[in-house]
Amino acid sequence: MSTVSAFEAIREKVHAGGRLSAAEGELLFEPEVDLHALGELADLVRTRKNGRLAYYNTNAHLNPTNVCVYRCPLCAYSADPGDPRAYVLGTEEILARGREAVEQGCTELHIVGGLHPDKDFSWYRGILGALHAECPRLHLKAWTAVEIAWFAARSGQPVRAVLEQLIEAGLGSLPGGGAEIFDAEVRRQVSPRKPDAATWLGVHREAHALGLRSNATMLFGHLEDARQRVDHLLRLRELQDQTGGFQAFIPLAFHPENTQLAHLRRVSGLVDLRVVAVSRLMLDNFDHVKAYWVSLGVGTAQIALSYGADDLDGTVRHEQIHHDAGAKTPEVLPADELRALIVEAGCEPVERDSLYRRVRRDGVGSGLWSVE
Repeated sequence: MSTVSAFEAIREKVHAGGRLSAAEGELLFEPEVDLHALGELADLVRTRKNGRLAYYNTNAHLNPTNVCVYRCPLCAYSADPGDPRAYVLGTEEILARGREAVEQGCTELHIVGGLHPDKDFSWYRGILGALHAECPRLHLKAWTAVEIAWFAARSGQPVRAVLEQLIEAGLGSLPGGGAEIFDAEVRRQVSPRKPDAATWLGVHREAHALGLRSNATMLFGHLEDARQRVDHLLRLRELQDQTGGFQAFIPLAFHPENTQLAHLRRVSGLVDLRVVAVSRLMLDNFDHVKAYWVSLGVGTAQIALSYGADDLDGTVRHEQIHHDAGAKTPEVLPADELRALIVEAGCEPVERDSLYRRVRRDGVGSGLWSVE
């Protein structure tokens, strides 16, 4: 069967509500599959799930330290102790970030960072506790599965016990970072010291069992191929079938600048759009696919709203990890600009909180908000 004929068979299956196989997912990455036809099909699925709504969040990022035991080849952000770039934020600096987020009307603080060899689990748990006490309405989306697995190993406790203590301290949900690519061989090359795919998935399984919602990511555009991308998506789909705890999937474009993989070229916006579209089609049990504008670029993220994505993420104040790797995107996108991008893309903007509840504000730009 020709690629064109195979794509037509996939189109018929999607229209009928069928689930795509690994082989079908791999075929969709073939250059012979027309990107615009693929995008149209992904947009059909996106519209079935969310109509023409497109979501955004008023949020800020906090990276308490860039000192990290893992020092992955794919990372431009992390540093060794004693490196001139190394930093550790003090408690008052951390609380000041929380207060700033509240003053800017943020509903969420996204917290990830390095795994400092001299900081134990109590330091990371204490960050959440202090922030929650200071800013009780701010949703704390904190610590990737990689970080939580390290907390468990460092403290000698089960993952579930670590999560329970973090929830008690103020944890609201988990971000999706650290997934990179699940394929073991690629993972050994791009993040050799990080926990494996089974550990990442296991942390999210435990989180979902405790009632925490989480996100999932895939870092693409480095050493992986189409088969490995599809394998990654299928492992996420399988866990979602079992738990239903994932809220959104975020495909992250790899930025090679300042990393040990700097010899690689950043993939094109056309590849970005294809990954978004294939992800939307393969992850039939995920409600949302984000076009994270920091990673994809503002223009590509806006176009992705017609290629299967339904969420631009948020205002993303103080993001460091992608910018250290050469991202040319702005440091922050105000909410009115996010709304304008969504309207221009032919969608209806909806401000959401971290759990996808609609946010209502007492006046445009007001820090007074409620959810429904």
